[in-house]
Amino acid sequence: MTETRPAAAQPATRGWLSRALQKLTADDQTVDAQELQSDVASSGCAPVSTCRKGQVVTVTGRLRSVVYTPRETVPTLEAELFDGSGSVTLVWLGRRRIPGIEPGRRLTARGRFAAFDGQRVIYNPWYELSAG
Repeated sequence: MTETRPAAAQPATRGWLSRALQKLTADDQTVDAQELQSDVASSGCAPVSTCRKGQVVTVTGRLRSVVYTPRETVPTLEAELFDGSGSVTLVWLGRRRIPGIEPGRRLTARGRFAAFDGQRVIYNPWYELSAG
């Protein structure tokens, strides 16, 4: 008599071949999002999708876009940070440019999570640029 375990009792980890095949067949955006989520988990940062308004959070990811927005009262530099689970806009008030803050750059940011017009925002975050 052979013993079979229920599907729930099967190990949760997949073999390297399954992971390699998934990477080969998945589109680039999916693979990139999975890699970013893995980086978030290994760094101990909070995924953007789990952050709540009013929390002081540390997030990490890749900058998708950087935009200088001249305003009537104070200029702002806005950067969209994507971590694989969601995006947050980092806003530096009174800045036109910050060296190293450019699309494609990886960084870690820390600040109070807010929502403005339905958009996730961190104002004047502390940040650290990642190498590479």
